[in-house]
Formats: sequence, C-alpha cells, structure tokens
Amino acid sequence: MFPDLLRDDVFRLETPRLWLRWPRASDARALARLGGDPHVAEMTASLPHPYTEQDAAGWIFASRRANAAGESLVLVLTLKSRPGEPIGVVGLHGTRPGAATLGFWLGRASQRQGLMSEAAQGALDLALRVAPVEEIQARIRAGDAASRRVLEKCGFDSQGSGLADLPARGGVVACERFRRARLLPPAENAA
Repeated sequence: MFPDLLRDDVFRLETPRLWLRWPRASDARALARLGGDPHVAEMTASLPHPYTEQDAAGWIFASRRANAAGESLVLVLTLKSRPGEPIGVVGLHGTRPGAATLGFWLGRASQRQGLMSEAAQGALDLALRVAPVEEIQARIRAGDAASRRVLEKCGFDSQGSGLADLPARGGVVACERFRRARLLPPAENAA
C-alpha cells in the first residue's frame, strides 16, 4: 500500500516542531517507559499494561517489518531539539485496498501541547499524497476527549460509537469510530 519512498528506514518526516522517523531498537527503553504509563496504555487499543522493554522491542521489530513491506507507516515522534528521544508514536496501517487505520499515542509529559495533532496531520498529509489511500479510519476509547480533538483537528468525521474487542484492554470496550476521506487528488507518480 505504501510506496518505496516510505519503505526505507532512513525516511524522516519533518513538521514544525517534530521529526517523525522509523522506530529503532535503541528506542525500546524509552517507549516502554512512556507506553508503560497506565494513563497512556489504558487509552490505546493495543498497548498491554504492564508494557515492558521486551514488548517494545517486539513492537519495534514488527513495525519495521510492516514499514519495509509497505503494509504500514509507523513512525516515532521526537522533538527536533532531542531527535534521539521518542515521545510517542503515530501509525497508519493498511486494512484493505484504498483504506488504512490511524493509531497514535503520546507520552504524558508531551500531552496538551498540540504535538500529536501536528504529527498525525503530517503523517496523514503524506500518506494521502503519495499512497493510494482513499479513506482512513480511526477508533478511540469512548470518553477520550484528547484523542477526539486530535482526530477532529485532522479532519475526521464521527461515525458513531459501539463496542470493540480490545484484548489489551481485557475484552469488549466502548469506542467511538471516525473516518476521513481523501481530500486531495491521488498522486500521479507515487512509487
């Protein structure tokens, strides 16, 4: 789904305050610390709690493999002033031809600064310009006002609510669904 341009681990995306880059093995400790915060993990669909360094290392390996195969675009967020220190993650995962899902999380110390909206918008703009993505879906925990704001700022429309099976959260959980359709014409020469 995602073109060769994004399948190389030297790929980086710049936003006004951030670098978004492929996850690295050296990120495991920081990602485990940030994602292991119960406040962060409980709002995600997939971060188990506790989230260990081994969990993070396995996630890094799987994310790099999916990025290299063009199935996903998973990026670690870093502040430009500290490019070696992850603060969160944003990912687009192909689900079927022309469709992807968006997922994201941010360490607690970096929340409430607009950083995730900036990162998500950058990743979405890139994917919609260079990949044959016609729609992007997202799902958040019911009552997660911060994630709702991110999605709304990024042009997503609410598609209602319902129950979703989230094994990392212990089973069926109330969620809200969102969708964003392509707003730009498809890229002519995305390779």
